[in-house]
Order: sequence, then C-alpha cells, then structure tokens
Amino acid sequence: MCILFIARQQHPRYPLIIAANRDEFYARPTAPAAFWDDAPSILAGRDLEANGTWMGVTRSGKIAAITNVRAPSEVRTDATSRGELVTNWLKDDKAQVNGQVTEQLTEQYLQTLRDTRHRYNGYNLVFGNASALNVYNNVNNSVHPLQQGVFGLSNADIITPWPKVTQGVTSLNKYVSSHDTINTEDLFALLRNEDKADDQHLPSTGIGYEWEKALSSIFINISSYGTRTSTILLVDSSGELSFKERTFTEKGESTQTREFSFKI
Repeated sequence: MCILFIARQQHPRYPLIIAANRDEFYARPTAPAAFWDDAPSILAGRDLEANGTWMGVTRSGKIAAITNVRAPSEVRTDATSRGELVTNWLKDDKAQVNGQVTEQLTEQYLQTLRDTRHRYNGYNLVFGNASALNVYNNVNNSVHPLQQGVFGLSNADIITPWPKVTQGVTSLNKYVSSHDTINTEDLFALLRNEDKADDQHLPSTGIGYEWEKALSSIFINISSYGTRTSTILLVDSSGELSFKERTFTEKGESTQTREFSFKI
C-alpha cells in the first residue's frame, strides 16, 4: 500500500472503514484478492515476486496493511521483503484468542517488529482487528494506536502531514459525518483523486521534483508506475466484514472489482 485512510468509530453503522491504494511498478507480477490456497483463512492480493501482500484480512477479523517509507538514500538491496510482515500477522494464530486480539499478544508482535526492524527497508505496518489497530514505524521505532478518529498514512510516518494525506483525511471525515449509508463507489471515487499538490507543498524525499509531483496525488498513473489496486474494507456494527478490491491497467483503466463479505 502507498496510502490508507482509516475511520474508526466515526460512523454509527460502520465502526471501521478503510480506503487504500496500492501503488507499484506495473511490471511487478501480482495476483488479485482471493483466499489463499496455502493459508485458507487469509483474504488478500499477492505479490508474486516476493510472495507476500500489501493488505489483507482473515476470516476471524485480523487486519494488516503496509506502506513503504520513502527514503531512497537509505534503501538496502539486501533487505527482507516488507510484504511478509503483513502475512506474518495474518498467519500468526497465537495473536488471536477467541476471536480477539489481546493487548498482551499485540505487544508480543510489536516486540518482534522492534527486534527485527533493521532487516527491512522503512515501513509503516497497520495491524490488529476491527476493535484495536496500531501503526508501527520501523524507522523511528514508534507505535501509534489508532483510536477514535480519521487517520491517513502514506510514505512517511503517521504524523507527517503530506498534502494528499491531509486531503484524503478531510474528504473521508466529511463523507462519513454526512452520510447515513456508506456507498463504496463514493469511497472508490475518493481514492481516484488525481489532483497534484502545489509545488510549495510538495514533500522533499530525495527523488527529484518530477517524481515528487507525480506521486503527490492520491491516485497515481505514470508510464511505468501507478495505482494498481484500490481496496475498500468495511466492518459494520454486527461484525459483517466487506472487502472490495478494484484493479487498474497501466492506463489507469479499471479492469475488475472483486467483492467478498463474511461475518467475523
């Protein structure tokens, strides 16, 4: 994932709403969202190059998603793939007790992340379930519980106000506060925003002006790189989980939308 917007306890019918885009090189082989043959409880897309994923859920309601931290001068070519961090959380049965992620077991996973953080290039990992989500950043070794509110996360830590993050948080906050019913097409439209940031508000991450500008919109579509999938995850007050993934071509055209729903 390269951008996520998360609303927790902001809508009377949906205590958790996540809208997220995965941005990646078009040449990287990818499988669309499905329940995995080798881990049948996991619903996620799959990176066929490193065999991990960028966002997924389980039938019992565990949730995880990852964004890279943009720091090209610090990238190591021998680093372990970050996608395995999502998979590890979703596969780890010890992190689920009677359908609930306990505080103790969450802390155990956080300790694992802290102990292994130098193996990976920079990342933010969102993990937990519908009732308890945390964001861990391995660059500054920090953890932020996502409690009540609307949050945005891209390729810096969660407290860095990049323009597209602020824009998406404002849009999602306005939407959930003014709609009794959540229409996933409206959330997909939020994720399709291609407005670029003004030059004076561009972040400076060491990739040069042209790339900073191209990557400053919520939805990205450039020659070799762009938004490959948009994902909407809803959990309603009765525990019904809805997962929708929309995929895009190199021209930014939608190819399919895959839909799943189940009780957690």
